[in-house]
Amino acid sequence: MQIEKISDTYHHITFADGSEVFLIGTAHVSQHSVEEVAETIDRENPDRICVELDASRLSNKTKKQNWENTDIRKIFREGKGFLLLANTALASFQRKLGAQTGTAPGEELLGAVKLAEERNIPISLCDREIQTTFKRAWAKSSLWNKCKLLGTLISAAFSNEEISKEELEELKNQETLEGMLNEVAKELPSIKEVLIDERDIYLATKIYNAPGKKKVAVIGAGHTKGVLSAFEKLENNGNIKSTEELDTIPKNKGIGKAAGYIIPTLIILLLIIGIAMNGWDQGLRTFLYWVLVNACGTFITTLIAAAHPLNIICCAVTAPFFALNPVLGVGMLGGILEATFRKPKVRDFEMLNDDAMKLSGWYHNRILHCLLVFFLSSIGSMLGTFVAFPILISRI
Repeated sequence: MQIEKISDTYHHITFADGSEVFLIGTAHVSQHSVEEVAETIDRENPDRICVELDASRLSNKTKKQNWENTDIRKIFREGKGFLLLANTALASFQRKLGAQTGTAPGEELLGAVKLAEERNIPISLCDREIQTTFKRAWAKSSLWNKCKLLGTLISAAFSNEEISKEELEELKNQETLEGMLNEVAKELPSIKEVLIDERDIYLATKIYNAPGKKKVAVIGAGHTKGVLSAFEKLENNGNIKSTEELDTIPKNKGIGKAAGYIIPTLIILLLIIGIAMNGWDQGLRTFLYWVLVNACGTFITTLIAAAHPLNIICCAVTAPFFALNPVLGVGMLGGILEATFRKPKVRDFEMLNDDAMKLSGWYHNRILHCLLVFFLSSIGSMLGTFVAFPILISRI
C-alpha cells in the first residue's frame, strides 16, 4: 500500500490490487471543505463515492420528517432519555458552529451525495448507525463519565464563544487534532474509544471493501490518521475488529448490574439498622428524614426546570421510592408526565435544533422542556440521595 500525503486532510492511497482511494478529511462546518470535496470529485471522476454517513442520518438530512407519529414518552419509557439529551446537545453545538461560519453541518457530505446522484456514481454510506454508536458509548461509560459527557455537550451548546473560519480550518491540522483527541482520551477514555477509535476501524473497513477501483472518501478530519492506520492493517491482514463486532451493543456485566443495587441496598440496610437499634418510632423518623431530603432535592430541581405544577408534586412525592428502585428513575416519570401535561406539537420537533442553541428554547420548546425536566429531576433525586446518607448515619 502506498500513501501520498497531499495535505494534512488529503491523501491518495494506492492498494496492492491497484485500487485507489482519495481520502478527504473535512471539518463538518467548513465552506473550504465543501469546495474541496466538489473539486476532487470533478477532477478525479471516481467510480464510487464513500461518505461518513449512515442511512438514518442521511434520511434526517434529506427527507421531511413525519413528526405526527413521534411519541417522546416512548423514548423515556425505553430508557433513551439521556441518549436523546446527548444527541440534541451535540446537534445544537454543530448547528451553532455552522451558524457562525455560514455552512450547515455536514454540507460537504450532502454535497458529495448530491454530486453522486447527479452523475450516477454509486455511493456507499460507510459510517456506523448513530444510535448504535451512542448506545455503545453509553453502555461503556461509568455514571461519572456520562455526567461529564452531558455537562460538556450542554455547556458547549450554550457557550457564547465565537470561532472564526481561520480557527475552524486550524482544527483540521493533524497536530491540533491529535492534541484535542489526547485531551478527550484523558477525560473520557471510553467515549473517545467509541466515537473515534471504533469508527476509524468501521469507516476504513467499509471504504476498503466498497466496490470500485477509484474511490473518493469523505470523512471528518479527526478520523484521517486512524483510517489510514486501519487501511494498513486491512491490507496486511492485521488484527482488526469486524464491523459486526462493532455493531453489537455491550450487555451490562454482573458488576455493572450490581452497582445499580448498591445504593438502594445501603439505604434500606441503614433504615433496618435504625429500627433494630432505636425502635420503630425512631426508625420511622429516620425514614421520614430520607423521604423529606430526597423529595426536597427533586422538588427544587423540577421547580427550576419549570415543570408542570402537578408534575412537580408527583416527582417530589415519588422520588424517594424511585431512588430505591435500580430499574426505574424519577427522571423517566418526570419526562413522561411533562409530555402528557404539555403535549409536544409539530412545531416543537421542527424547531428542535434551533431552540436548543439558546437557554430560553429549553423552556419554550416542549420537547426540550421534557428533556430538561427529565434531566433536572434525575439530578435532584441523586443529590437528595447523597445528602441523605450522612443524615441517615447520624440518626443511627
